[in-house]
Amino acid sequence: MENLKAAARFSIKTFCLLSFLLALFFLVFPVQAADISAAPASQKLIPLGRTTGIKLFSEGTMVVGFAEVGDEQQPSPAQQAGLECGDIILSVNGTEISSNETLVDALSTLPDGQAEVTFKRDGEERICSVSAVYDSEGQTWRMGAWVRDSMAGIGTITYVDPQTGVFGALGHGVCDVDTGELMPFENGSLMPSSVIGVRKGREGEPGELTGSFDMTRDQGTLSLNTISGIYGHIDDAEVYEGQEALELVPKSGIQTGKATILANVDGEKTESYDIEILRIYPANDDSMRDMMIQVTDRSLLEKTGGIVQGMSGSPIIQNGRLVGAVTHVLINDPTRGYGISIERMIAGTQLQ
Repeated sequence: MENLKAAARFSIKTFCLLSFLLALFFLVFPVQAADISAAPASQKLIPLGRTTGIKLFSEGTMVVGFAEVGDEQQPSPAQQAGLECGDIILSVNGTEISSNETLVDALSTLPDGQAEVTFKRDGEERICSVSAVYDSEGQTWRMGAWVRDSMAGIGTITYVDPQTGVFGALGHGVCDVDTGELMPFENGSLMPSSVIGVRKGREGEPGELTGSFDMTRDQGTLSLNTISGIYGHIDDAEVYEGQEALELVPKSGIQTGKATILANVDGEKTESYDIEILRIYPANDDSMRDMMIQVTDRSLLEKTGGIVQGMSGSPIIQNGRLVGAVTHVLINDPTRGYGISIERMIAGTQLQ
């Protein structure tokens, strides 16, 4: 048998996630999440700060771009039919679409290039008719669309419920790198990971972690992807067993001043680093930022230059209590960034 322990390496890009299967340029075209409670049951949660491999498989296939097709380079039939970036293709002429491959198969069997495409936009199912263009060189119909059916990368787990194993991570949603839309997914999971390198952040040039993960075994299950984080259940209790659970602080209890973050920037080791909470944003701020923070720890500044891509989800602790998580870095000053309150992050488990 092939060696079952296969490792995948990724450099952590925008929103800390990369494409797992690259968007496929399907000029060949003729033309819900797991039912697991994501809300923690405990009043105290374990601040984890460990990186994990994340993989998501889309519900259907997401349209991420368009191109001209055919021998005469005609405009994209998919775009002319009304499809837009971010739409999720669910079926073609009644054939269910669950991946890029099933979409290719469904379109390749059309007799005349006419396809009735069912897709989802803003949570609503719609139908459009696509008239494909035949490509004599490829001997197939083409629709002229880029699609993506999965993504993978590395993110940081913020907290774990010691009673149930429920977790929250990232402090922001997993978004498609091309459309910027939240990735709608049919299923997803966590995989064991390790940080193998760091590119330091500089003014105007965000740094990033480089990580690897084992794609052959799952560490947990994803159930939600929302604007305030990703959520699910950790199946491998060894990830958090024996670690101390902390009290939670509502946003109203967060103070400016000294705090710490737990971050995993080397191997599988999590360490505590000093930060300063510089500002608390108003409760009516719609940008999903609750605080501005600054890294003051000399050792972390030497390793990373401050906050780098891949640290999103690192828990923020103040006075021995869990107050929130790191979310974004300021491009012009990598020592500073934004954080989300733990109150808002947990509230995200109710977002569908």
